Amino acid sequence: MSTRAWLCALILVSVSDGAQSAETWRDRFQIHGFASQAATRTSANRWFGNSPNTSFDFTELGVNASLRLTPRILLAAQALSLRAGEMSDGSPTLDYGLADATLNVGTEHRLGLRVGRIKNPAGLYNETRDVPFTHPGIFLPQVVYFDRVRNLILSSDGVMLYADVFGERGSANLALGIGRPVLDENVEWSFLLNDFPGDLEAGKNTVFARLWYNTPGERLRIGLSGGTLGLAFSRNRHAPLTLDNGTLDLFYWIASLQYNAEHWTLSAEYAGQPLSWRDFGPLFPNRDVTTEGYYVQGTYRVRSDVELMLRAEKGFGDRGDRSGERFSVATGGTPRGPRAGTRCTPVAARGAGPTSGRGRRSAGRARRRCRRRPAGRRTWPREERRSS
Repeated sequence: MSTRAWLCALILVSVSDGAQSAETWRDRFQIHGFASQAATRTSANRWFGNSPNTSFDFTELGVNASLRLTPRILLAAQALSLRAGEMSDGSPTLDYGLADATLNVGTEHRLGLRVGRIKNPAGLYNETRDVPFTHPGIFLPQVVYFDRVRNLILSSDGVMLYADVFGERGSANLALGIGRPVLDENVEWSFLLNDFPGDLEAGKNTVFARLWYNTPGERLRIGLSGGTLGLAFSRNRHAPLTLDNGTLDLFYWIASLQYNAEHWTLSAEYAGQPLSWRDFGPLFPNRDVTTEGYYVQGTYRVRSDVELMLRAEKGFGDRGDRSGERFSVATGGTPRGPRAGTRCTPVAARGAGPTSGRGRRSAGRARRRCRRRPAGRRTWPREERRSS
């Protein structure tokens, strides 16, 4: 049964059940909104606009609403306008729109089903990342929650089954879901490093899962979550230079740990993402990498409306090439600065070297050939100095 059919079935059940309720729809309807404006300044890299000169190109405007049709059926949706540098121009999008049905409930358990555009249960903050006031800091840790592919990670169009169990030793939550990923042009820029002629579409359904354990009062929270999906590129046959029909498979997982005290919270997460590119042709050879990132974060609540936060994070585009040396050599870049006593001269690059950042490529970046200075000399020979 398709997602649309599931949604229609739930609404029909809720209408027949809701006729027995004496409450009006106004009593069961809620609507909220939020707005945020960020100012960013960086020492070098561009971050949501021209941040080295201070950027105001990060704005969020959102409206969300919910309607409880019956005690067991809830409808909820949120529309968002996000302006984020060159990644998003502020056009309204649907963050989520779902029906949540409680299938069975008791004093120590709850079983439910969500249908529609549902939020992917990933890590501590993915399900609340769309509302800026629900997570510490202005930006989430980018080594775990990538804003470059925000829509891909945030939600999927599908079905999710979830179960909660409560007891004296704490609570546990299990969620399993399947759906179609939400794609935009930022996904192609992030994973293929360019906007090639053709279409990047979902090749496989997104399958995701989450398991959480919370001690009583949620003082300690431990979780493991992840999802897998496949993307397929269909080339434009009339384009002179593009990729072949290829596939990208990825598995995204997060291990989470959080400790909550009366006035402070300590959080830590580790994320890994194995990726596999296949059959894109000579412009994008087959490649297997695993990205990783982790952070440690502490927050202290001075009072109910004031919180201080300190975070340290680190990430790598390839766990097997943390220095980036192999990637730089393969794409025509310089892996690292020369050691003392060497001289480097430009030589032709073997290929184009796309750099991170949408629309910015360093095609044909020059490589350098380095030579050691002759042994026993403090300076280079005269003819060498002239030629340099």
